[in-house]
Amino acid sequence: MNTFERDRIAIRYPTNWTVETQDDPDGGWAVVVQSQDTAFFMMSLQPEARDPGELADQSLDALKSEYKELDWEDVMETICGQPAIGYNADFLTVDTATSCRVRCLDTFAGPLLLLVQVSDLDREANEPALSAIVKSLNVEVD
Repeated sequence: MNTFERDRIAIRYPTNWTVETQDDPDGGWAVVVQSQDTAFFMMSLQPEARDPGELADQSLDALKSEYKELDWEDVMETICGQPAIGYNADFLTVDTATSCRVRCLDTFAGPLLLLVQVSDLDREANEPALSAIVKSLNVEVD
């Protein structure tokens, strides 16, 4: 397993997955961890967002604008001991069912967006790794 760590926020991910990072001029950043298939995990610190709920709604609006036949449900759960708000969404891409999980939580540096996406084509192979990445999330609170 490899580790990505920034601003006291860390995840662990499989060594055979690729990583791409991007910095935002407002002080935020994003990291995408991609399997060799369609599955990926994205984490984005967005200090300009007012709160996790607003960030979750903005993310859902972006999905709605991209995928006209989007089905979603509201979700609240605990991730790394923090309350996380978001959505479970399903849509079709090139006739393939795809699932997207959006979760947002608060950190000392601002709202953090987590996005997990996988298609039915590689769900069986990659769902366990995606779940492990989310479970590995560590946000230092002090």
